[in-house]
Amino acid sequence: FSSVSLPQIRRAAIFDGPRAPIPKTSRSRTLSVRASASSPSAPRRETDPRKRVVITGMGLVSVFGNDVDAYYSRLLAGESGVGAIDRFDASGFPTRFAAQIRGFSSEGYVDGKLDRRLDDCHRYALVASKKALESACLVAGSSAMEKVDKERAGVIAGSGMGGITAFSDGVENLVTKGYRKISPFCIPHAITNTSSAMIAMDAAVGFRGPNYSISTACATSNHCFHSAADQIRLGRADVMVAGGTEAAIIPIGLGGFVACRALSQRNDDPGTASRPWDKDRDGFVMGEGAGLLVMESLEHAMRRDAPILAEYLGGAVNSDAYHMTNPRPDGCGVSVCIRQSLEDAGVTPEEVNYINAHATTTPGGDLAEVNALKQVFKDPSRIKLNATKSMIGHSLGAAGGLEAIATIKAITTGWVHPTINQFNPESAVDQFDTVRSVKQQHEVHVGISNSFGFGGQNSVVVFAPFKP
Repeated sequence: FSSVSLPQIRRAAIFDGPRAPIPKTSRSRTLSVRASASSPSAPRRETDPRKRVVITGMGLVSVFGNDVDAYYSRLLAGESGVGAIDRFDASGFPTRFAAQIRGFSSEGYVDGKLDRRLDDCHRYALVASKKALESACLVAGSSAMEKVDKERAGVIAGSGMGGITAFSDGVENLVTKGYRKISPFCIPHAITNTSSAMIAMDAAVGFRGPNYSISTACATSNHCFHSAADQIRLGRADVMVAGGTEAAIIPIGLGGFVACRALSQRNDDPGTASRPWDKDRDGFVMGEGAGLLVMESLEHAMRRDAPILAEYLGGAVNSDAYHMTNPRPDGCGVSVCIRQSLEDAGVTPEEVNYINAHATTTPGGDLAEVNALKQVFKDPSRIKLNATKSMIGHSLGAAGGLEAIATIKAITTGWVHPTINQFNPESAVDQFDTVRSVKQQHEVHVGISNSFGFGGQNSVVVFAPFKP
């Protein structure tokens, strides 16, 4: 099934009498109570409809367009969105390609005057957020949107680099023309929280609940999902828009990653440059876009008869505390994060049968993640493991958002997309089914999505089909 709505669910057991206030219990105490009542062999999932978190909408901007179904269809087809950069002259760079979005238009979603001022990072976020709200049946001006308690509706939209074009333009004007030529929008449009602010202050949305930005490099989107779910579980919000956005394919963005020696230089064949777990991988491919989810308490979603796409079971965030750009080779920081996410979700490792990997195609990162997975999952052969970045590149702070959508689509469609460009796979990944080259039909019981970032930031989220 692709969604579940109110008529399919028995409500009597849940809505027997007026809504009781949620105890002001700390998140840590909630987890400790759950842990004390459970054993590792018999974890317990959340049953309180006020604390169960469901996904009711998805929206994105991607190299494969701005429609979720079209995006996933092209992933299932195994297409590559990587090509030569034509947004600026990249001929002097050792890397001259990326998964660059072309032909993007915000018409109908962003006011024309505002659109001309905004950094692409924020344009992407606004379009993706409105599409997510539309898919959640919270259309601007609708009776459903009017009934939402705006004081209990919030936004957590993060970015790894924020409005980097706005900042870069400001620096250029300062150096070449003087401070008087710096745009008054330079700082407001450069800071990472602008996307969250603009989504909320949009006249058609007006969400006045929790609103902030998280910036944990490439772990950003998952970190935002985790935090948004906490706002709901702690009783502070009924509905949250959460995810990530990024638009860093500009000269300083490309040049900065070149300086880190992080990018592939396979200029002769860009479409095959993103090679997860391949012995000949030589770095990641820059991407961009935005991926946002509408997350609600089950109680709130059912009260408004919302479509329910999947359930967010839990997540975790932690730190490697090891190196600025390299992961711990033994993967122990990641393995701990995965275990903590499963504990939060109330599932055992044996229940997980799908993993959307971080898999940036860097020499060290891919193997560190595989090492971590093997520490948690003792029978990898039953798990489908795939890498969305093989087709859309690495969209940094937006990566987890776009990959969460791919994970949820795998749950709702019963198909997992292929991992392309696996020409000569590492032996370390042999135990996993990496869905090499061709999509596979697969009933996802529990799926996890991994995201890890510079600074040793780790984030993992857990999704499953919604079951009343």
